Amino acid sequence: MKIEKKESYLLITDDKDSITDFTSRLTTNHHEFENENLVIDILEYGEMELVELLGFLELSTIHRANKKSFVIVNDAINIDKIPEELFVVPTLREAEDVIQMEELERELGF
Repeated sequence: MKIEKKESYLLITDDKDSITDFTSRLTTNHHEFENENLVIDILEYGEMELVELLGFLELSTIHRANKKSFVIVNDAINIDKIPEELFVVPTLREAEDVIQMEELERELGF
């Protein structure tokens, strides 16, 4: 797992070849970055299935309950099939935009 500190979030990418293992490592190490906005870059998984993406759902729910953003970057799955509890965008730029919007909403008390 590769972690890169950005201005308003941590960019986390997988350095292995298994989305299931990556999800497990993220969950196990969540305490290390639970107070940061997260962008999970899984663009390299161009052939992933919805069930694999749903592996992030519980972690996303926990993270967002702590008033921090959890945004996944992947363009392999049709956006209409993704539950609205998961924020999935096709580019890193869009992930940054989501984090900025959510930070503004939190500042305004939403």
